[in-house]
Amino acid sequence: MAAVSASLNHISRASPDIDRLAKFYIEILGFEQIQSPDFGEFKVIWLSLPSTGIAIHLIERLPGSKLPEDPYSSASPTTMDPKYLPRGHHLCFSVSNFDVFVQTLKEKGIETFQRALPNGKVRQIFFFDPDGNGLEVASREEES
Repeated sequence: MAAVSASLNHISRASPDIDRLAKFYIEILGFEQIQSPDFGEFKVIWLSLPSTGIAIHLIERLPGSKLPEDPYSSASPTTMDPKYLPRGHHLCFSVSNFDVFVQTLKEKGIETFQRALPNGKVRQIFFFDPDGNGLEVASREEES
């Protein structure tokens, strides 16, 4: 059997308000909107992170959908506390200037939780996007 080479194509996020979510990813992480197909029955916005080629496909949530990955599916009061994200579902991005990024989150009033890897070489900040999806941003090791 021939070896298969896999690579990440895109990440999708379903949302009741994809315009709001697109604005967040553009303003906070520097994504750019790219051309997306017209599916007719539902709206999509495709974003790309220019420095990496990573794509996020924002998809208009199907009303009444009960998909298990819904970030608000838990009734626990800890669901929206970023201090629990290191052990929960999240996407992680690296940034070139961690301190400036952290300041941007503070200025926007985004609740965060910060820590570092045990060796202290990589700093981390955890937070949620407007739909409750967990995010982590890590410093680059050479910058710490």
